[in-house]
Amino acid sequence: MNLKNNPELIPLVEWWEKDGRQTVALLAVAAIAVGGWYGWKGHRESVRTAAAESLASAYTADELEEAVSRFSGQPVGGALKIRLAKSYFDAGRYEEALAQYEGLAADPPDGFADIPAVGKAQCLEALGKFAEAAEAFDAFAEASPNSYLALTARLGAARSLAQSGDKAKALERIEALKEANKDDDLAKARIEATETVIKRYEVKK
Repeated sequence: MNLKNNPELIPLVEWWEKDGRQTVALLAVAAIAVGGWYGWKGHRESVRTAAAESLASAYTADELEEAVSRFSGQPVGGALKIRLAKSYFDAGRYEEALAQYEGLAADPPDGFADIPAVGKAQCLEALGKFAEAAEAFDAFAEASPNSYLALTARLGAARSLAQSGDKAKALERIEALKEANKDDDLAKARIEATETVIKRYEVKK
């Protein structure tokens, strides 16, 4: 049927010939773009979900290394790297843990800014670099006195001083911490436990 012979369809035919083909093409492009955006959004959400699942389910160093390699750019990337550093530390892989914490300290992840600094100091202590460890612990405690890790750092500094041979100074630090935390039972218990450990250290001749 010749559409132009039907008076009722003449306006539609004229619109099609003038603008219709271009409009449909634009709509097709728009549909592809919208579909692509939703596809990208869905992919992004699936990646985030997978990253979050890795944070919860990865336990071994190998699993965490794989998760970090896949999801380091995701919001949970920083937490994965911190878990990997701790995994290295717990396995006695102190050099690798130190390298991981140093990388994190250079670019601290949101919400975890304090952990790399203290983790680095703990690695130095574990490696027997007691003077460096004490300095790193003290630097953190002085820079972040109200941090939830401040007491951990101060206790670490006392331990490191004792292990470096200055047991007397370490115990002076412990007494000061006892006085400063005399109304905090949990802190007192931690301080007393560290004091017991320090008293067992043999001063190197």
